[in-house]
Amino acid sequence: MGVFTLPDLGEGLQEAELVAWHVAEGDNVVADQPLVSVETEKAVVEVPSPQSGKIARLCAQPGERLKVGAALVEFDEGPRADTGTVVGDLSTPSAPPRAPEAAPPAGLAVRATPAVRALAQRLGVDLKDVAATGPGGAVTSADVERAARALTDAGPAEALSGVRRAMAVNMTRSHTEIVPATVSDEADVEAWLSGSDTTIRLVRAVVAGCTAVPDLNAWYDGRTMERRLIKQIDLGLAVDTGDGLFVPVLRNVGGRDAADLRRGIEAMKRDLQARSVPVAELRGQTITLSNFGMFGGRFAALVIVPPQVAILGAGRIAPRAVVVDGKLVAHRLLPLSLTFDHRAVTGGEAARFLRAAIEELERPQ
Repeated sequence: MGVFTLPDLGEGLQEAELVAWHVAEGDNVVADQPLVSVETEKAVVEVPSPQSGKIARLCAQPGERLKVGAALVEFDEGPRADTGTVVGDLSTPSAPPRAPEAAPPAGLAVRATPAVRALAQRLGVDLKDVAATGPGGAVTSADVERAARALTDAGPAEALSGVRRAMAVNMTRSHTEIVPATVSDEADVEAWLSGSDTTIRLVRAVVAGCTAVPDLNAWYDGRTMERRLIKQIDLGLAVDTGDGLFVPVLRNVGGRDAADLRRGIEAMKRDLQARSVPVAELRGQTITLSNFGMFGGRFAALVIVPPQVAILGAGRIAPRAVVVDGKLVAHRLLPLSLTFDHRAVTGGEAARFLRAAIEELERPQ
């Protein structure tokens, strides 16, 4: 039997979730025929067959998470000649005995009677997670029952997978690595012509900001303390979906006109709906735009995904009071929040970027 394992999917991805098989045991396949769809932290990817042959066994089921190198399929390579006799015990060797786990420090031990511990075990409650109300901090039966009811009301635990798992990993990484700071302001967009494309206007604003202050279109490596300024603006567009947050890339936004940008955005939307975004289009962002105002909210402290150093957020456009020629009038204002990595970007650079973006937004067209 020849075994085909989950190949390296690139971008440092170490595991994937099996979504669906496109073949069955006993099928004859040809090289490069899609075998299986897997969902990585980036997208759903089809894995092709490395050879022609007959599928002898499928080694995993939909829903399983597989590490790179784990067995996917076995190919029937036909009868094989006997190459000799093997003498000896072929049984699987028993695993070495595990070392006993160290007992927790006395100061961290949970205080509970044997009866309470038995109740917790029966109800599936971890005593370490129970708020103790008994004398001296002891866990009581009532504490355990209250925790069990809370678990029941909350429903079963659901393991994060796919895009939501990737989001959790990226947000944790950001929290660990980034030193964020946020500056906020508003653009007066009362002069916009009817039917203005808000997303395209925001993309142009990012381009204006990067042109004025190239320091924000950059990658920063905190381990080596090296900053790389990038000439081409490859804009990540944060897109909220029921499956989680996607950030596909709109390439070279500084060198494209409005019509071309709109075509690119529409193609991006179609790929997201079909969950067919190529992995290459989910990496390489140099700066990100989040138009969260289409759902609600004015200002936000946004999350930067390394190695990027900045993300611009747009809040909900709404009429607000402004002073024009000494008179109080209502104008439509667009709230903006620029979050930047203060390790690589100064407050002055961020403020100048935001000013340039606002000046672009306040143009009539």
